[in-house]
Amino acid sequence: MTAYAHITGWGKAIPERVLTNRDLQRIVDTNDEWIVARTGIRERHIAADYQTTASLAVDASLKALEVASLKPAAVELIIVSTSSPEHLFPATACLVQDRIGAKSAGAFDLLAACSGFIYALNMATQAIRSGSVQNALVIGSETLSRLVNWTDRNTCILFGDGAGAFVLQASETPAGVLSAIMRSDGSGGELLAIPAGGSRYPTSLETINDGLHYIKMNGREVFRFATRVMAQATQEVVEKANLTMKDIQLIVPHQANLRIIETAMRNLEFPMDNCIINLDRYGNTSTASIPIATCEAIQDGRLKPGDRIVFVGFGAGLTWGAAVVEWSGPFPGLHKFRPARYRLYFRFRSFLRRVWRHIEAIIWGRHNPSI
Repeated sequence: MTAYAHITGWGKAIPERVLTNRDLQRIVDTNDEWIVARTGIRERHIAADYQTTASLAVDASLKALEVASLKPAAVELIIVSTSSPEHLFPATACLVQDRIGAKSAGAFDLLAACSGFIYALNMATQAIRSGSVQNALVIGSETLSRLVNWTDRNTCILFGDGAGAFVLQASETPAGVLSAIMRSDGSGGELLAIPAGGSRYPTSLETINDGLHYIKMNGREVFRFATRVMAQATQEVVEKANLTMKDIQLIVPHQANLRIIETAMRNLEFPMDNCIINLDRYGNTSTASIPIATCEAIQDGRLKPGDRIVFVGFGAGLTWGAAVVEWSGPFPGLHKFRPARYRLYFRFRSFLRRVWRHIEAIIWGRHNPSI
């Protein structure tokens, strides 16, 4: 039987601190009118010192699992799409796996910049369709404020922090993710990048002094690229699902720039009223922008079971992608999962795992003196 990947749970985590355009006027040479006219952004949320990419991902994930009434032990795959991982390794997804107690899950990070959530959604969908997993957790989580040069008015005005998560579950009922595409063009890699910190330019005094660990962007070229591929990807993925644009109720675009979204929707001849926009309050949260916007669409009653929607995004790489989803919602008749009851248990389980690993090392060492 064919398995379909349904989105049965969703959640978001937003830092409390808000940084408005007027706040930015005190930091860099800019003003509210200039930012709004060029981007549509009025404010963004900034992570507190105690918040990290993983902690935001955990909060969003537990909310999504609660909506889906799915216990973490039933999750078999965790994919964290992020442009701001906690480390090169271990994967942020593994930190999430430990903190939510998903003892049966494989976990890995996916790096495709702002297109990452769509890539991750497609990867999880294919895992479900192949029959290798039944339940997957897809997360977009960012703390990009820590990678921004707060003296560069061309980039510091754009980005915000946050996380969003979807639970995907297998079902024989035709719905869920109907089609998806992923595309890339590495010839434009230098247009949007963090040059240093990898193996090409390892961290050094020189890379720090040159500001190579901050986001660098050619805004004009990225704008041209984005307006072209957003419309093309949407048309391509809709055709792949054997649908037309008239069959689509909503589009949830990557929340990067209002002018980019308006141009793309105009090229598609798709009404802006049917396009989910929240970048005025969050800025560009990269991989988290699509799931956060989706959560708000549900809260506002704009997204209902049976609706066909398009997720579409673009990002550094260059990368872009899109997915068509027939919305279904949680599966009926499942026992409630209440994360508040489990948080202490998750921490205790993690502690016990560390203790047991230490005991195993001692026992193993006795039988293998050479180790």
